[in-house]
Amino acid sequence: MEQPIVNGVACDATGATFAVVGISNMPTDWAKVFSSLADADLTLDAAAGRGGEQALLRAVAAAAGGTDRGDSHAEVPPPSMSMTPPSVLNLNAYLMYALGKVARRRLTERLEARGLRLWHLTVMTLLADLGPQMKTALASRLDMNASDLVKIVNDLARIGQVDCVRDRTDRRRVVVELTAEGRTYLAGLSAEIASADDEILAPLDAAEREQLGSLLRRVHSHLERPPAGVARGRGYAPPAPRTGD
Repeated sequence: MEQPIVNGVACDATGATFAVVGISNMPTDWAKVFSSLADADLTLDAAAGRGGEQALLRAVAAAAGGTDRGDSHAEVPPPSMSMTPPSVLNLNAYLMYALGKVARRRLTERLEARGLRLWHLTVMTLLADLGPQMKTALASRLDMNASDLVKIVNDLARIGQVDCVRDRTDRRRVVVELTAEGRTYLAGLSAEIASADDEILAPLDAAEREQLGSLLRRVHSHLERPPAGVARGRGYAPPAPRTGD
C-alpha cells in the first residue's frame, strides 16, 4: 500500500478536537467520508512521502490541544502506521507476496545500481553453476523467449562478463561462458545481494535463516516446472549439470 498519506483535524458534535489520518490516492475521498460521519468542517492536508510523517504528528498534536510551533511534534509519540489487517497475516500466500515485493525491490535497487536487471543476474548465475551453455539451452532452462535471451547475453558480452566461444568438445557449436572478469564481478554482486538478505531477515538469527531458506527451497522445488520434455514424477530429481547443452 504505497498511496499518499493525508491527515487533518476536525471537531465532533461536542466540540472535542480529534485528528484523522487516511491512506488514499484522492485526499478528497477522506474529507467526504468524515464529513458524512460527523458533519465536520474538515480540512485535509496532503502529506505524502517523508514530510507526511511530520505533518501527521503535528495534526495529532493539534488534536491534543497543543500549539503547532513547528517543534511540538517532537513531543508527540508517533501513532501506529500499520496498514495491514491483522487477519491477513494468517495467510501464508499474502505474507509471501508482501515480503517478496519488498525483497524484489531491494534486489532490483542493487542490480540497477550496476545497470543490470534480474535476468542478467540469473543468466550469469546459471553459467557459473552449470558451465558453458548454448543459447538455446539457456533460453529453455530459464523459460525465456530466445530473442530476449540473446539481448541479455549481448548486454553481458558488451561489458565483458560473458563470451561466446566454440564448444571445446564439439567445435560446431557456439556456447556462452562466463569470463574470468565475469566470475569476479558475480562474486561482488552476490555479496551485495547478501547484504539485502541481511536487511530483510534482520529479525532472524542464523539458525532461523537457515531453516527459512530450507523451507523456501522445498516450496520452490514443489512449484518449479521441470525442463521441457521432462516429466516430474515421484522419482523426479533436477537434471545433473552438463557442459555444452
